[in-house]
Amino acid sequence: MVPLMSLWMPILLSAVIVFVASSIVHMVLKYHQNDWEKLPQEDQVLDALRPLNLQPGEYVAPKPISMAESKAPAFVDKIKRGPVITMTVIPPGEWTMGSRLFQWFLFGVLVSIFAAYVTGRTLPPGSEYLVVMRIAGTVAFMGYSLAYVPVSIWYSRKWSTTFKNVFDGLIYGLLTGGTFGWLWPAM
Repeated sequence: MVPLMSLWMPILLSAVIVFVASSIVHMVLKYHQNDWEKLPQEDQVLDALRPLNLQPGEYVAPKPISMAESKAPAFVDKIKRGPVITMTVIPPGEWTMGSRLFQWFLFGVLVSIFAAYVTGRTLPPGSEYLVVMRIAGTVAFMGYSLAYVPVSIWYSRKWSTTFKNVFDGLIYGLLTGGTFGWLWPAM
């Protein structure tokens, strides 16, 4: 067993490496550029929504109040007529990246802490690079990737977007695993 506190260096360094890699994915490779569609007649849609004073949160429409209502002919007709919408309303104002990037980095640290915990409880000091990489990388891949799948299942996010996010998670998992394998404590 390897104590979690002795893995602080691979935890922090792997989070930094993932942060840099994700910046390259999004700013240089740009294969996520078309994950979101632009609304047709965007200005008219926003003008129609603005007077409703929607508070930040998650919305779905149409939304039944109960299971019984979801089977009622009027509700079924609304679903058939469409559109069926899921949306996230973000507070209005300046779109700042600083706090979001900081939260993304903290998420990377959290994923690396879990990778460190599982790997540290599983392997002794002096374990082979590939064994450490496989365990830490698998845990990190799970942390970065698997939560995207239910979003496509339940909320109809494009599967192509989910597959790209899972691919990103594979890259981040491999980088995390590699960092842990490289910096794993010796005997």
